Amino acid sequence: MATVEGLSHDRRHIPDRRSSSRGHASSSKRMGAMDWIAMVLLIVGGINWGLVGLFDVDLVAMLFGEGSALGRVVYVLVGLSALYSIYTSSKMSRAR
Repeated sequence: MATVEGLSHDRRHIPDRRSSSRGHASSSKRMGAMDWIAMVLLIVGGINWGLVGLFDVDLVAMLFGEGSALGRVVYVLVGLSALYSIYTSSKMSRAR
């Protein structure tokens, strides 16, 4: 009668895929402060554009005033965060 003990012994020598350096979780970096700021600004910009498209409501202009300097700063920061995200995503795609 055959025993199963030989199979369990062989199984201990199979490397765990989760500990591999090729795995997605171990090779990805954590998001830094700049990445988080860019993501928050992109979310704010996306919500604002969604409100403009759906309801013709510009939330940034409503909060900071139509054509105000602070509103323009928010728009510029959202645009810069989009450019930063394009840069980081292209850098990530080249690394693979």
